[in-house]
Amino acid sequence: MYCRGGNDTTKDEPNTNLAVNPLYQLDKADWWFQHDRGCDAAPPAAGEFLEIPANGEFTVELAHNRAQTTLSYGGKFVSDWPDGGQHPDDWSGWNTDGTPAVCLKEDGALHTYNESSAGGTAFAISYHSDIKDVTIENLVVFTTLDHTPWKRLATYRVPNLQECPEGGCHCAWLWIPNGCGQPNMYMQGFKCNVTAASPTAAPLATAQIPVYCADDDTKCVKGAKQMLAWNQKTGNNIETEDWVTPNYNMKCGWKNGAQTDIFAKVEGQNATTATATPSAVVSTASKADVSIPMSSSTSVPLFSPASLTLVAETPSTLATRVSTVKVVETAEVTTVAAPTSSPKANSGTASPLVPTPSCTQGQAQVQSVTRTRTRTRHHRPRPSATA
Repeated sequence: MYCRGGNDTTKDEPNTNLAVNPLYQLDKADWWFQHDRGCDAAPPAAGEFLEIPANGEFTVELAHNRAQTTLSYGGKFVSDWPDGGQHPDDWSGWNTDGTPAVCLKEDGALHTYNESSAGGTAFAISYHSDIKDVTIENLVVFTTLDHTPWKRLATYRVPNLQECPEGGCHCAWLWIPNGCGQPNMYMQGFKCNVTAASPTAAPLATAQIPVYCADDDTKCVKGAKQMLAWNQKTGNNIETEDWVTPNYNMKCGWKNGAQTDIFAKVEGQNATTATATPSAVVSTASKADVSIPMSSSTSVPLFSPASLTLVAETPSTLATRVSTVKVVETAEVTTVAAPTSSPKANSGTASPLVPTPSCTQGQAQVQSVTRTRTRTRHHRPRPSATA
């Protein structure tokens, strides 16, 4: 991920939350790939990629701070929740005494009332290895996940994506909190690479501008769509009425999961429905460390820049669907996080810092993945990830 260890590429900060801070009322030149904090100039090391398995799925960690992911301190401060704490599965701010519901404001504040009201997150991909060539028209949302962020581990499904060019692709993790704070947005950058791609996979169509269509689904834009650019000084592609929040869900035309209608028409093929049939999930993850941080409107920690972890379908396995190819792999995934405020300097003890809220809504960040693969055929170069 970009800015995994901060914006200084000469050192690695295990407790950074720089990439976790939200984007609000900025010019496009500043919010695009977090230019305002120098993250677009702090890429991962050469050869380090977030691996996206075509027709499969990948799991990431969502956390308030990189310290609360498996990317830092040997996972010492990790739990099932983004803040490293303990909360009930039915954690909720809904009241049963007739009083209004309240936003969750504990250390794990997710800028939501409960799991079902969480706005949803997404990943987008651009088939350009140079970040300078990535535009909002060629950065296509390819997967969404309803009711996130919620717990630390989040699994995203992948459509029949093409292989990336030499040098890899660029991806972005995206989130707009569903109320409960400042109306801001998140965009975290990654170098990514599509694995197990079919040679007959179709190219992506040009990303269209999404529209808010919660009141009438016939208005929803079909096919490939751009990310949501909202509540910025310049570069917005969607406007809503007061108190109305656009999200990466059916409010703006995204069905949950892999987006299978994002492909360009190819002669002799209905590319919008072309998908490969996954036949195996045969991998183990020795380590998965990609996290997405979240922010809070109170003094509650957000997802930290290192809190998004690529993990398996279960915490002990990293599930990768590979068509008829036996794959055994270990994965080291980087994290994405969104802090509530900027982290304090570490003291002599290695304890995660919980940032104080720098905004009234969520924050997020994503990082790269390292994995070693051994397969019976279709050998390809092995990307490595930052630690």
